[in-house]
Amino acid sequence: MKRPRLLLTRKIPTPTYYVAALNGEFNDWAIDEEECLLYKGQWRKKVFKANKKATLDLELGTGTGTHFAHYAQNNPDHCVIGIERKYKPLIQTIRRAVNAGCTNARGVRYHADFISDIFAKEELDNVFIHFPDPWVKKRKAKNRLIQPEFLEELYEMQKSGAFLEFKTDDKNYYKEALARFKKSKYKMIDYTEDLHNSPWAVGNVITQFERIFLNQDIKINYVLMMKE
Repeated sequence: MKRPRLLLTRKIPTPTYYVAALNGEFNDWAIDEEECLLYKGQWRKKVFKANKKATLDLELGTGTGTHFAHYAQNNPDHCVIGIERKYKPLIQTIRRAVNAGCTNARGVRYHADFISDIFAKEELDNVFIHFPDPWVKKRKAKNRLIQPEFLEELYEMQKSGAFLEFKTDDKNYYKEALARFKKSKYKMIDYTEDLHNSPWAVGNVITQFERIFLNQDIKINYVLMMKE
């Protein structure tokens, strides 16, 4: 699959605050699209200075970082990475984590579709995919993150016993993704079309997007899987 073009941060002629902050103000916490390629298979050692057995969790598409910061803060013994392509949500995410006192969190600018570029086989533990772009127009649905090939790659990158959590407000995307999850190698733990009226509501962190949907009486779809 051809990689989409990603303008290199160092080549942006007139960087905005958020662009400059990536390798400036938040240089210790955020990693650009070039540097991250250097750490494949070595994130624990080179980035987090952690034991090789430390838990390494990943959130794909962090929004403004509500869940990301909460998770990192409540799991200080985990190494937590958040991937965002756009500068503003990336910096908002890592700033929220830093302000919460997290030393175990890093933000990475990269395409979520191609994380096999930066993570090795069985390098990752738990993965969160919350409210990915639903690409609602039929002709754009092919751009959705949850594709059979992506699930194959992600499965190989996770360790046995790790889980994959998925949330979306879009019912069509949910149905399509659920069918693909069921055909994948993952073990299905549970799924629901109404997260907030299910047992999984306990402990669920309501993100900024999630709050907007709930205020509009839109139900949240949820899937939880595990790699055996």
